[in-house]
Amino acid sequence: MKIAIINGPNLNLLGKRETDIYGNMNFDEYFVSLQELFPDVQLTYFQSNIEGELIDEIQKVGFSYDGIVLNPGGYTHTSVALGDAIAAVKTPVVEVHISNVHAREEFRKLSHVSGKSAGSIIGLGLKGYELAILWLLGKS
Repeated sequence: MKIAIINGPNLNLLGKRETDIYGNMNFDEYFVSLQELFPDVQLTYFQSNIEGELIDEIQKVGFSYDGIVLNPGGYTHTSVALGDAIAAVKTPVVEVHISNVHAREEFRKLSHVSGKSAGSIIGLGLKGYELAILWLLGKS
């Protein structure tokens, strides 16, 4: 089984930025723990601060992978194009947010991604990625 994890803007700063919200672990360290937790799953990881690169990656894996775990970061609230990319591919996408976006600023309550995704996991910290993978494994 092949699952892509795609992270959007500023998630390259996990462990450094707003640690009270996002925690102290960087994503590269966490990705290693996910690989250890799911040794029989081919996990790939892609991060970009650039909207078009995220769309390109969704299109690249969206017809050949078994699942996508997507944390679109701030593009969640602004990018119709990311939602369109999700709708255009066959691979199921699970939207993940580390923080509870509904308990934060008002603008964060709008998602252009949620309605196109198979589901959303919000506010459970990095554990949300693991839960998304478990759900995708249950789909096969």
